[in-house]
Amino acid sequence: MDLLTTTIDLDAIAHNIRLIKDRVAPAQLMAVVKADAYNHGAAEVARVMADNGADRFGVATLAEAHKLRDAGISTPILAWIWSLSQDYQAAIDRDISLGVHSLAEARVLAGIDCEVAIMVDSGLRRSGVPECDWEEVFELFAHGKARVSGVFSHLACADVVDDPTTNWQSVNFEQAVALAKRHGLEVPLNHLANSPAVLTRPDLHWEVVRPGLICYGLEPIPGQDNGLKPAMTWSGRVTVVKRIAQGEGTSYNHTWRAPEDGNYAIVPVGYADGLPRLVQGHLDVTINGKRYPQVGRVCMDQIVVWLGQDTVQPGDNAIIFGEGGMSATELAAAVGTINYEVVCWPKGRTVRTFVGGN
Repeated sequence: MDLLTTTIDLDAIAHNIRLIKDRVAPAQLMAVVKADAYNHGAAEVARVMADNGADRFGVATLAEAHKLRDAGISTPILAWIWSLSQDYQAAIDRDISLGVHSLAEARVLAGIDCEVAIMVDSGLRRSGVPECDWEEVFELFAHGKARVSGVFSHLACADVVDDPTTNWQSVNFEQAVALAKRHGLEVPLNHLANSPAVLTRPDLHWEVVRPGLICYGLEPIPGQDNGLKPAMTWSGRVTVVKRIAQGEGTSYNHTWRAPEDGNYAIVPVGYADGLPRLVQGHLDVTINGKRYPQVGRVCMDQIVVWLGQDTVQPGDNAIIFGEGGMSATELAAAVGTINYEVVCWPKGRTVRTFVGGN
């Protein structure tokens, strides 16, 4: 029995992919599986995604793309964070498409027989070819050996439904695609829509959509319910149950003291495993179907859970977030972050397990 696990429900992944695919048809679905599929296990979930309608995969780094190929994933892959100092030819040799986000990269790749997608900066002001270089980049590829699958960009404010930035970026993106075509590029597979835009802006679906978070069942816009199924549950096993007297403190600095005589449980998860100290006072741990507050300092290896007059047994399952407990979205709101970050927390001694997917 492992003391700390993330359980990934592959049936939930399959459900989400089918739901997205139906929603965006006839657009293709590029499922984003960067960061080890948002900490869900890229190779395992990619197989399920491909079986349930994912047409393509998007990753950040070349290493992430290679891991998918090493796992036998033959579906088209686009990687968009890389450097000319890396062995990009090895990626090209494995049919990994490269995202071009600078004039320097365009000058090198345009002369190579490879597939690329041109990432333009439409207003996020992060990665992407700046507008002043669009024309030169398109011209290089129009007269080069590389095959340009399309133009893509990333939205800055799509999770705020009425933010005008999205419309402004949409206009900029349309201009970039039109300019590419005027230079003779076919650009058949253009993509702009991230998870929130997939759900709220069908006008931005283009030929491909590129969602990440919603593939894993989490809502990108607070308060919405689109029928997604969260796939991750993080849980630990109770190791110790003890009594504590009214007024006695527990954990470092005794920042919490028992309001009455009662019981507390120890769960072996801490900041070394990805649970930040800032969750103190915000996390409810669910044991045997009942939620109990985490109290005192979050330690490197363990937390304290106040049971009051209840008791539990060593070995009982304690849900940190996920099915049957606090949701990742609820926990994110409690500590002032986003659910994207919360599902990336589990690490360290956490053992990943998979259920479903057959």
